[in-house]
Amino acid sequence: MKFVDRIDEAARLKDALVREKSSLVVMYGRRRLGKSTLIKRVLSENDVYFLADRSEGQHQRVLLAKVIAQVFPDFDKLTYPDWESMFRAVNYRTDKRFTLCLDEFPYLVEQSSELPSVLQKLVDEKQLKYNLVLCGSSQNMMYGLFLDSTAPLYGRADEIMKLAPICLPYIQETLSLDAMNAIEEYAVWGGVPRYWELRENQNSLNDALWHNILSVNGTLYEEPIKLFQDDVKDIVKTSTIMSYIGTGANRLSEIAARCNEPATNLSRPLKKLIDLGFLEKDIPFGIDEKNAKKSLYKIADPFMAFYYQFVVPNRSFIELGRRLPIEQALTAHLSEYVSMQWEKLCRYAVTGNLVNGVVYGKAKRWWGSVLNEDKKPEQVEFDVMAESLDKKYLLVGECKWTTQENGKQLTAELLRKANLLPFAKNYTIVPVLFLKNAPKGDSENVMLPEKIIDMLQ
Repeated sequence: MKFVDRIDEAARLKDALVREKSSLVVMYGRRRLGKSTLIKRVLSENDVYFLADRSEGQHQRVLLAKVIAQVFPDFDKLTYPDWESMFRAVNYRTDKRFTLCLDEFPYLVEQSSELPSVLQKLVDEKQLKYNLVLCGSSQNMMYGLFLDSTAPLYGRADEIMKLAPICLPYIQETLSLDAMNAIEEYAVWGGVPRYWELRENQNSLNDALWHNILSVNGTLYEEPIKLFQDDVKDIVKTSTIMSYIGTGANRLSEIAARCNEPATNLSRPLKKLIDLGFLEKDIPFGIDEKNAKKSLYKIADPFMAFYYQFVVPNRSFIELGRRLPIEQALTAHLSEYVSMQWEKLCRYAVTGNLVNGVVYGKAKRWWGSVLNEDKKPEQVEFDVMAESLDKKYLLVGECKWTTQENGKQLTAELLRKANLLPFAKNYTIVPVLFLKNAPKGDSENVMLPEKIIDMLQ
């Protein structure tokens, strides 16, 4: 698969490695995002790249010495009793700048707790002749090592880069898809390049699902557990919470009831999953973020959302190799699932972007009870709602991932609902339809998949 995106990250890394003085660069982010690939693309043949494992410290130094010996002959002929002696030996051997990358750095720290303090001492002396790049997939540990004010290496890094998933337009480029198929594929794989690579090896989305996810031998069949191992102590509880949320328990009270625990016991694991990027809080437009009563918990990552909706409930059938029940679940619910991801992409596209000449702030959903034209309570919902930065306009949007809609009817209904909102009277209402296909008849303010992808460039 060709390498895409990461333009800014590659530029920052290159810049850090060619500065006048040696640099300490930190890169972290969840597994499969292409951290190692990015680093190796930037490093030269005179640099040293070492991938750590979970073996004990002395063995790791032996392995690292063998790698360094590729650049400095016979470096592995000596035995290094500790990390400090090894790093100082490298410093002694080099007469020109190069880069030493320690990938999966948390594995080294697990076995050698003194390592951060050793590096702090070396960095503070300002005598290192080489750059250090420290990379890791354990987000908690990397954050604790470099961004916790009590940690030895706090404030020592010249660059700290947290890699995020790649955005939608690149999956279209990578897999050579039209806009509609790009959105459907992104709804399953999200922005994780390793998943795209696995998808690329199959002829169709359906083939890729059965080969990689919906099979006990699939590369991604146990993927969430592997991701949680990097950052979570109680994997069973974490996976249970994700399962409940993935199958429709979105309020804190519902999650607590299914877990058979007080809601107060869940605040910490839920916050951790949000910090790790696996969950998000869905809070209605205009509501204070601290208002827990209105908050809904949703799975943030598309792949994880797909997994917990389609894999976990059907695990018994997958283990038995029974395709029919799973095929029925996909036929019945996949389009509905894609529509939920489509809504998120539309909100993301509107946020901070120009729509018909107006720049909007953060787009959210809105739901609640209002008094209708007959002065009776009515539950209404808006898939997209955003306020213009000048506070003059309120964009209200309807998202549909169905074959063909009546644009005029949808727009009329949007305006009717918007006019019931007490807070909307201060704005000029801007109705927008986000549709899979062009609607029947003429309709203004329609955004199709091509436009959304263009806005996300």
